[in-house]
Amino acid sequence: MEAGLPRSPILVLVNPQDIVNIASAVRIAKNFGIERIRLVNPEVFDPYRIEGIAHNTADLVARIEILDSLEAAVADCVFTAVLTARERAAKRRMLRPREAAAALVQEAAAGPVAIVAGREDRGLTNAELDLCHALVTISTDPSHRSLNLAQAVAVMAYEVWNARGGEVLPVKPPRNRADPATAAQLEELFADWTRALWAIDFFKTRRPESVMRSFREIVFRADLDGREASLVRAMGIEVVRYLERRPPGGS
Repeated sequence: MEAGLPRSPILVLVNPQDIVNIASAVRIAKNFGIERIRLVNPEVFDPYRIEGIAHNTADLVARIEILDSLEAAVADCVFTAVLTARERAAKRRMLRPREAAAALVQEAAAGPVAIVAGREDRGLTNAELDLCHALVTISTDPSHRSLNLAQAVAVMAYEVWNARGGEVLPVKPPRNRADPATAAQLEELFADWTRALWAIDFFKTRRPESVMRSFREIVFRADLDGREASLVRAMGIEVVRYLERRPPGGS
């Protein structure tokens, strides 16, 4: 579990039929901090092949539980959210992924919770849907509602990760951080680019002061660090050097 984050939900796949879909779901679970997976009567299950498709997931694959019914898979859960594209006439709690993610995180404080996904070809039966507390539908084009199993799991896992606080985890800083460019470095940059623009006759039909004032604003908005400022300055210097090396009348 990522330090400081609430408990992750269990991912339950009912009767999965494709080893690639299982492996994709495993990879997604690993990406978004889901630590437990339960498979209900999988038509195929080969840990070696799963890990071969979803690299670096051996620890998660080793913890996969195989059960013979959805009822058994969610027996210890205090809240379950099932992914479905099916619209129902019966009055049920229907949620979008973001709402469902918030509910899963809230209920996880009381005990295990689960995300449930059904069969690739026909989803879940009504009896299986009835075992779950809420139905989750992902908004898609009404003319083509059904998502691939792994795609649906990815959407839900991403929303849960964010609801658990994953989105606010600090971004890894650059490997080689440079200090901000100093005023002196920028003035050197502007001076060398002024010479470069004169060298290529850029100011022939333009006012140098106006052009350089706009160029300054562009550079200031770019918020260059020292290394970047040195690179941009070197480009201007090289323009002048190239023209000095070029023979008279050369193309």
